[in-house]
Amino acid sequence: MSDILMPKATAVWLVDNTSLSFEQIADFCGLHPLEVRGIADGEVARDIRGADPIGNGQLTREELDRAQANPDYRMKAQVSRHAELLKPAKKAPRYTPVSRRQDRPDAIAWFLRHHPEVTDAQISKLLGTTKSTIEQVRARTHWNAANIKPVDPVTLGLVGQLELDALVKKAAEKKAKDDAKRGITPEDPTLRPAAETAYGQDEHDDEEAAIRAARVEPKAEDVFGKSTYVADDEDDED
Repeated sequence: MSDILMPKATAVWLVDNTSLSFEQIADFCGLHPLEVRGIADGEVARDIRGADPIGNGQLTREELDRAQANPDYRMKAQVSRHAELLKPAKKAPRYTPVSRRQDRPDAIAWFLRHHPEVTDAQISKLLGTTKSTIEQVRARTHWNAANIKPVDPVTLGLVGQLELDALVKKAAEKKAKDDAKRGITPEDPTLRPAAETAYGQDEHDDEEAAIRAARVEPKAEDVFGKSTYVADDEDDED
C-alpha cells in the first residue's frame, strides 16, 4: 500500500460512494477499521469533505471494481503526481569554503588521534570530505602528509562545538553498545598499545628520541669549573 493524500477525506468518499468493507478502506487509507466505522457512523471526520481518489489519480476504476467484487482484495494506490512534492528535500552535502578546504586533513587527523570511535562515514559527512581522503591521512600517503597536524575542527571553523559534541557522543554510545554485544569491557585507552592509541604517535616518539640523543650530559668541570687548588704535602716539614 502506498501513502495517499488526505487519507481521512479519501475514507469519507469511499464510505459514501462505494460498497467496500471497513477493512478494505482502512487498509487503503492507512487508518484503523474502527476509525473508518466511526466515519460511517458520523462520529469521526464529520466536517471533512470527501476526496475522490479516482479523480486525483490515486486509484483506478478497475482497481476499485475489483475490490468491490472481492471483500478480501486489498486495493493498491497509484503513485500520485503530487507524491514527489511531498517527499522531504534531500539534504545537500556540507559545503566547505574554498579557503578552509586545505584544513580538512588536519581535522581528519584530529579525529583519528583523539576519537578513533568515530567512523569514516561520520567524519566524511561532518567535514564534507571523502573516505579516500580519510584513508590517505590515516596511511600517511596524502600528498601533504608532511604538513598535516591534528587540529580541532571547531578551531578550524569547519563545524560547531555542539555539532561536534553530538557526533562524538553518538559514536561513543554506539561503540559501547557494540563492545557490550561482543562481551568487551570498557578499558582505559592509555593502557592500549601505543600504536593503537593515537594517530601520529610514532612520529612524536621519534622526535622525543632525537631530542634526547642530541643532549650532552654536562660534566662536573662544566658545572663547577676546574679546580686549581693543590693540597699541601702534610709530610713536608721544614
